[in-house]
Amino acid sequence: METYQTEEQQVEAIKNYWSENGNSLIAGLVLGLGGFVGWNYYQDSQLETQQIASYQYQQTMQAFAQQEDNFRANTQAFIDANKETAYSAFASLALAKDAVDHQDYTAAQTHLTKAVALAANENLQAIALIRLARVQVQLQAYSEALATLAKPMPETFKAGIEEVKGDVYLQQGNKELARSAYQAAADAGGLQANPTLQIKLDDLTVNVAG
Repeated sequence: METYQTEEQQVEAIKNYWSENGNSLIAGLVLGLGGFVGWNYYQDSQLETQQIASYQYQQTMQAFAQQEDNFRANTQAFIDANKETAYSAFASLALAKDAVDHQDYTAAQTHLTKAVALAANENLQAIALIRLARVQVQLQAYSEALATLAKPMPETFKAGIEEVKGDVYLQQGNKELARSAYQAAADAGGLQANPTLQIKLDDLTVNVAG
């Protein structure tokens, strides 16, 4: 099971949120498998603090490509210094992905919990919550994962929520509930965002029929 999957629809929701609210700093945001968070900054004097945070964030992300250890230390320092900006949540997501890449799911859980707390809007918070639930599945913390998924999230995230629920039920050995959850994810448009959902459904259909 992949802990991080492509989430273009959720990213688009964040773009739309910031666009509608006049904050175009993160119009280039990219969240998904194999990628970190993108950034843009503009010359509006009223957004000076965000501009500085954006620049510092860019430097921190670039440090990852040069030296991994510095990336972690620099990113944590950035979070501590920029808790009032949206970039602190993005940086926490980046640290979480780094932890997952190294199969340190306990650390990933810590970073994602922080991302949830720092998220500047409900869409970004939903991404952090769903990723947190996926990590909790990896930690076999199934009750915690279901509790995480039960937190209020926008309807646009229903497919992701239901798919992770299906993963939980499958790990618990409840194939009927897993199939129902995967089908709910598919009905909510999950097949467009994640084609592997169909494989999960097909496998369960065969197993249940057998």
